[in-house]
Amino acid sequence: MYPPKFDYYRAGSTAEAVSLAKEHNGKFLAGGHSLIPVMNLRLADPGALVDIGRLDMKGISSNGDTVTVGALTTHAMVAASGDVPAVLSEAAGMIGDPQVRNRGTVGGNIAHADPASDLPTVMLALKATIHTEGSSGSRSISADDFFVDLFATSLQEDEIITSVSVASEGKKTGSGYAKLFNPASRYAMVGAAAQVTVENGVCSSASVAVGGLTPKATRASSVEAALVGKKLDDDTLAAAAAAVANDLDDDVMGDMHASADYRRQMAPVFVRRALEKAAARAK
Repeated sequence: MYPPKFDYYRAGSTAEAVSLAKEHNGKFLAGGHSLIPVMNLRLADPGALVDIGRLDMKGISSNGDTVTVGALTTHAMVAASGDVPAVLSEAAGMIGDPQVRNRGTVGGNIAHADPASDLPTVMLALKATIHTEGSSGSRSISADDFFVDLFATSLQEDEIITSVSVASEGKKTGSGYAKLFNPASRYAMVGAAAQVTVENGVCSSASVAVGGLTPKATRASSVEAALVGKKLDDDTLAAAAAAVANDLDDDVMGDMHASADYRRQMAPVFVRRALEKAAARAK
């Protein structure tokens, strides 16, 4: 299918992009792997597209404590990076196929907030901060506040993501991602991201999130509580993974590929797999 007609503008700077979006009530175009398909299906008709693909917002940098990922950094770049937490590079490497990973961007992915996407779940688990620019100035938004609902974020209409920052992963900290793939699209029917810190053989902190089966990425606070203060042995991991049932409300989604009941049953399986990866890397 062809998208509806639209005006096209190429921004030369972040300020110009924000101005063009506000003036023409347009949508930002980066890699295009989220926006163009919904336009082709006539689920979106922005009227104007503001191309930000050539702005200077690509790359990964680290100052020792914090890793910053530019909004236009591709999934392939993240997957190949040794600076980002393992859960982030691992999840990026599972997105789509090589063509998608070499074109799709981090900023576009999380701005789209597809419930079946991988990065929102990972950003929630990593307690990421999303940095934005808009006509009202700049903001730094926690991942907990950023993802609002199905395909909905706290971004304003003329606000653009410039970068995402996460804490660096120390030697005592490990993370992992596991997902139940949709065999055709490779979207997550269930996705689980976990990060744990182990000190003197005991889990001192844990952060876990699930996605793919709920309208937005969901923090698994019951799983986190079942881990902290305990040795991460098989029994602990099994009990913690089972606790994810307490974090899933009645909004678990199903479709032709997997029913809501099936996804609910699979959630503990993939949470445990993510936890096992994180625990092994922390040790």
